[in-house]
Amino acid sequence: MASILITGGTGLIGKHLCKLLKDKGYKVTVLSRNQVVKPSTFFWNIETDYIDTKAISEANYIIHLAGEGIADKPWTKERKQILINSRLKSTNLLFKKVKELNPNLKAFIAASGIGYYGATTSTKIYEENDVSGTDFLSEICRLWENSSLQFKTINIRTVIFRTGIVLSNEGGAFQKISKPIKLGLGTALGSGKQYMPWIHIEDLCNMYVKAIENIELNGIYNAVAPEHITNSELTKSIARAIQKPLWMPNIPRFILKIALGELAVILLEGSRVSSEKIVTTGFKFKYPTLTKALLNLLK
Repeated sequence: MASILITGGTGLIGKHLCKLLKDKGYKVTVLSRNQVVKPSTFFWNIETDYIDTKAISEANYIIHLAGEGIADKPWTKERKQILINSRLKSTNLLFKKVKELNPNLKAFIAASGIGYYGATTSTKIYEENDVSGTDFLSEICRLWENSSLQFKTINIRTVIFRTGIVLSNEGGAFQKISKPIKLGLGTALGSGKQYMPWIHIEDLCNMYVKAIENIELNGIYNAVAPEHITNSELTKSIARAIQKPLWMPNIPRFILKIALGELAVILLEGSRVSSEKIVTTGFKFKYPTLTKALLNLLK
């Protein structure tokens, strides 16, 4: 069975994907910033331009998920540079080593974000061929994708998934959203009318598997569920599912901006994003609607 090398393998998506691939019989190895002694783990350090050469030379596929968390800390000037560097330096290092050690890699499969289209609320439904936005989120995603697309220049099949909000009961955004609702303190953010393109973690990981197994997948795909929901609709749906009342007024925009600074934009803005392109490849969503996703996540 093919050997899959994963960066970001200890993150929310990476852990789920590693288990799924192992269950399907793939040999899975991960790149780690910690020098641990495990047969399935290789060390790398993007600051010193180092990767264990064995990790690259033995890989049939690379899945690149590594990158500092966008919403983990306020966007100071220094933090913004860290967010960019963690994506560009890591991808550039992988490209350099693949070109040197494994030019016959079968595919490079990478993460990106729907932030590519910009943090804006509009009536438009964004598709993969739309131009990028002009804000910081757009800049990160645009640079990130351009670094991944280097692999196409050495004739390696390249797949990029622009990912929405990943719903999982093992952590991440869903737990942050549902926790105050469970405590009876749930409410929408800002106007509540901003869209929140989302995807169940199982569907996202199945997309990565499809990118490995279907050589027809090539280029950029939106990794979002077909159903479009607003922040207000998501909040109300979770509250209904766990039978908790919503009695508080929406949190005003200015409160979030004071608390989070520029970072607040990812909570206050959002447009619809199309999943049509991935559907045309034959991909079938296990959780195409929020109702189905919540039944699974809250059971």
